[in-house]
Amino acid sequence: MKFVPVCFAVFLALGCAAAASAAPDAPAITAGGAHALTADDLDAYFDGFIPLAIGRGDIAGAEVLVVKDGKILFEKGYGVADVKTRRPVDPATTLFRPGSISKLFTWTSVMQLVEQHKLDLDRDVNDYLDFKIPQTWPKPITLRDIMTHTPGFEETIKGLLAEDPKKLQPLGAGLKSWVPERMFPPGETPAYSNYGAALAGYIVQRVSGEPFEQYVAHHIFQPLGMTHSTFVQPLPAAMAKDMSQGYDTASEEPKPFELIWMSPAGALSTTAEDISKFMIAQLNDGAYGNTRILLPQTARLMHSEIYQRNPPLPGIGLGFYHEDTNGHVIVGHGGDTIVFHSDLHLILDEGVGFFYTQNSAGKENSGVRGPLFRGFMDRYFPAPAAKPEPTLKSAKTDGALAAGVYASSRRSNSNFMKITAGESKVSVNDDGTLSVDDLHGLNGEPLKWREVRPFIWREVNGGHLLIAKRVNGSVQEIATDDYPQVLTRTRSPFWQSSVLNQPLLIATLAMLLLTVLFWPVKAVLRWRYDRPFALTGRAATVYRLTRMVMLLDLVFLGGFLGVLTYGSAHLATFNAPLDWLFLLIEAIGLIGVVGTAIPLYEVRIAFQDGARPWWTKGSDVLNALACLAVVWFAFSLNLLTFNISY
Repeated sequence: MKFVPVCFAVFLALGCAAAASAAPDAPAITAGGAHALTADDLDAYFDGFIPLAIGRGDIAGAEVLVVKDGKILFEKGYGVADVKTRRPVDPATTLFRPGSISKLFTWTSVMQLVEQHKLDLDRDVNDYLDFKIPQTWPKPITLRDIMTHTPGFEETIKGLLAEDPKKLQPLGAGLKSWVPERMFPPGETPAYSNYGAALAGYIVQRVSGEPFEQYVAHHIFQPLGMTHSTFVQPLPAAMAKDMSQGYDTASEEPKPFELIWMSPAGALSTTAEDISKFMIAQLNDGAYGNTRILLPQTARLMHSEIYQRNPPLPGIGLGFYHEDTNGHVIVGHGGDTIVFHSDLHLILDEGVGFFYTQNSAGKENSGVRGPLFRGFMDRYFPAPAAKPEPTLKSAKTDGALAAGVYASSRRSNSNFMKITAGESKVSVNDDGTLSVDDLHGLNGEPLKWREVRPFIWREVNGGHLLIAKRVNGSVQEIATDDYPQVLTRTRSPFWQSSVLNQPLLIATLAMLLLTVLFWPVKAVLRWRYDRPFALTGRAATVYRLTRMVMLLDLVFLGGFLGVLTYGSAHLATFNAPLDWLFLLIEAIGLIGVVGTAIPLYEVRIAFQDGARPWWTKGSDVLNALACLAVVWFAFSLNLLTFNISY
């Protein structure tokens, strides 16, 4: 149910055209219509795009980098690293936080130990741990499952970010404190997992005998000469002076340095120039100059398609997403903290790498990354001319089968964070195309998808694909090529979907609020006009207790929604110090749920009293239904588990 937005959008859109005319000389165009990939042309493209985009988006600063044939072809900083001091962004020295791009260093570390026969991709990970992952399913979890994001873990949020170093728990202690529920059998369903990546880093730590941060420094950073990179938190003093500030928007105050206890999943601090060395090594099958961090066959294995759930959509390698575009083989990864947002792409068949990072979340719908890279590909590596694809005659019939509500596999399931599960609603348009409510174009409007093959739709005026998977003739799953490797969308039963539950929640809250508000208002009016209370004895007691129950229910639901909404913008809120508040809210909810018997009893009393008017009886029925709805939400959304691991 999509009630509270806790997870932040990974790809946003901003309409912004590259200004080729900004170049002093006419750019070279190849015979195939592509611009020549030169430093001068890149300067024209990026200067025509990035300053305008970050200005409109209220983004303080950004770094962009392109490598080709083992060398940096272009690197540049835009904007400022510190709004107050106006310190400019320098891609050689200014540190940014590339978020989940950190995982590529974790996966590389794993594969180094695989090469040394210290790790086996297909062995039970419990063999490498000093605690046990519960055997929920017959098949154990392996490193191959973790690296393809198919271990089956539910989402984890608690303690993911901290602002106080004293609250940053050690990697091993954090992993042992709570093992997320295993929602899916391993190796079957993609569900992006920070916990899984952290688990892999902990295995590297245990098997190598070095703390994870030191292992990466000794075996990746030092060999590659990445002198401005670290996983250490807080930053060493020598690096802290070069760290960019992070902002929600450039017009606001900077945010504290984001501390991530699952450091292998996202704690890297680095510069564009430093990360170029890692990109070049990956493009060169593990080699950077005379240094080698991986064997050629290992690097090629990491980049190959290891898991592909929904052909013809791209799959995933050993940690690298396949992002094949315009007929080119591309692998990469995105990365997000709350304030930093980054993308890394390796165009394998061209020996080209692209990296972009920004130090601000920016205004809503101000995304730069997606349009910037799409423009880069269309400018320098355009797709071959597309053949006309007429809409299939079955479009409306197949579309009707695909229409419905689908839940993301990346979600929480065992605790109250189930309320934040993301959903996608698929609908059929009058012209037979499909729309998905959470997939938008640069104009902010839902994209349209035209069926070009049975149960395969292509974006109208675009190249992206959407497919529908059928089971026994019924569509049960949809997927698009916007990172299909790490999540899937499965059809939600009507009783679990927002189509039912969102209107029900709104109606329930409205009924609870109105009844609770009118309770004292009516008392004041009776006092003001000297009117006696019509009820006496047991009926009066039940009347008052019913409103007390409804007040508790309102605090219960409203408390959860309020805390989760606040936490969606302040993720560091979700930490152990908040446990008491969640437990208090659940205790209030438990009293309210048990007390539901009272409004039900009030309905009985009302219908036994022939003197009561029909509208009074009707309001009593509505009150009882609202309380029953609270019971439904309490159990269907796991709001009463008293589980403070989430």
